[in-house]
Amino acid sequence: MIYLDYSATTPINKEVLDTYNRVSLDFIGNPNSLHKLGIETSSLIAASTKQISEILGVSYNEIIYTSGASESNNMAIKGIALKYANRGKHIITTKFEHSSIYGPISYLQSLGYDVDFVETNEFGVIETGSLKNLLREDTILVTISSVNSETGLKQPVEEFAKMLKEYPKCFFHVDATQSIGKEKINIENIDLVSFTAHKFYGPKGIGVLVKKEKIDIIPLIHGGKSTTSYRSGTPVASLIASLAKSIRLANIDIKKRYEHVKELNAYLKEHLKKYDRVHINSNDYCLPHMLNFSVIDVKPETMQHALEEYDIYISTQTACSTGSVSVAVKALTNNDSYATSSLRLSLSYLSTKEECDMFLKAFDECYNKLTNLR
Repeated sequence: MIYLDYSATTPINKEVLDTYNRVSLDFIGNPNSLHKLGIETSSLIAASTKQISEILGVSYNEIIYTSGASESNNMAIKGIALKYANRGKHIITTKFEHSSIYGPISYLQSLGYDVDFVETNEFGVIETGSLKNLLREDTILVTISSVNSETGLKQPVEEFAKMLKEYPKCFFHVDATQSIGKEKINIENIDLVSFTAHKFYGPKGIGVLVKKEKIDIIPLIHGGKSTTSYRSGTPVASLIASLAKSIRLANIDIKKRYEHVKELNAYLKEHLKKYDRVHINSNDYCLPHMLNFSVIDVKPETMQHALEEYDIYISTQTACSTGSVSVAVKALTNNDSYATSSLRLSLSYLSTKEECDMFLKAFDECYNKLTNLR
C-alpha cells in the first residue's frame, strides 16, 4: 500500500498508541473524582497539559480540549461572536477556509452578522494592507487558516497577528490544523488557535483550542466539570496523554523532516509537469506536504479510483469538503477546469522516494488509459 493522503489523517504512531493503551488500563479513575484514583488521573492530565503548553509556548490555562479541529473552530468563532456581539457583528475571513469555518460563519450570518472575504494577490497570499483595509469599528473577529488543507497555501498569520494588536476590540483566530506538527509556527500574538491530534500521528477524537487567558467566550457545551469552564464533559485522560505524546514526537527533527518532504514534493512536481493535461495548482507559497494538481478533462474521482486499483491512495478534495468544485483551487487559480478536476497528494516524513516512483509509474499508466478514452 502507498498512502499519499496524510493531510486527511495520519496513522497513529505506535509509541502514541502504547501511551493510549497504558493510560486506558492503568488510569481508570474519573479525573473529577476526589478519591485516590481520580486524583492520579487528574495529575496525569495536568502533566500532559503542561507539556503541551510548553511545546506551544502558551500558558497552561490557555489549553481547552475538544473532540477535534472542527469543534475547536466552532467554539472559537461562535464563542467570540456571541460573547462580544455588543461590540459589533463584523467578521473577516478568506476563500481558502475549511468547511468547519464556513459552517459556523454561515450560521452567524443567519443571526445578522456581516462577513467580508479578504482579497488575495496573484499568488493567493493575503497582503497585510488588504486585511487592514477591511477592518471596521465593529469588526470583532478575523479568522484565517495558517495553511489551506487542499493546496497547502500558507498565509503570513504571524504578520497579521502583529498588525491586529493595534485593534484590541478585534480577535484573531487561526485554524492551524495543517501547520502544527509539520512546521514551527509562532502563536504568541494569536488570540485563538485550533488543531487536532490525528493530523500529526495522534489519535482521532482529541483536539485543542488555545484561547488566551484575557479572552472570554460563550461555551458550546454547558454543564459538567472538565479541565476548563469552557468545554464541559469528563476529560479523557488516554486521549489527552496521547495528544501530549504525539505533539512531542512530531516536533523531534521537525526541520529535517520538513526538508525531506520538500525534496519529495519537488521530485513529484518535476515529473508531473511533463504531462500535457496536468496543471500544478500548488505554488511556491504552499507547504510542501501538499501537492495539488489537475488532470484536465479527467474526473478526479475517476483518477482516484484508478490509482486505488494499484493500492495507491490520494485525495480529490479535503476530506470534509462538499460539492464537486474545489473552492480553494478556484480561488487560487481562477480556473473552473482546474477546480473541477483537482487532486491532492499529501506527503509525510514517512513517505519515501520509492513510494513516489511507484506512484508515478501507476499514474503514468492511469493517465494514458484515461486520456486515451476521450
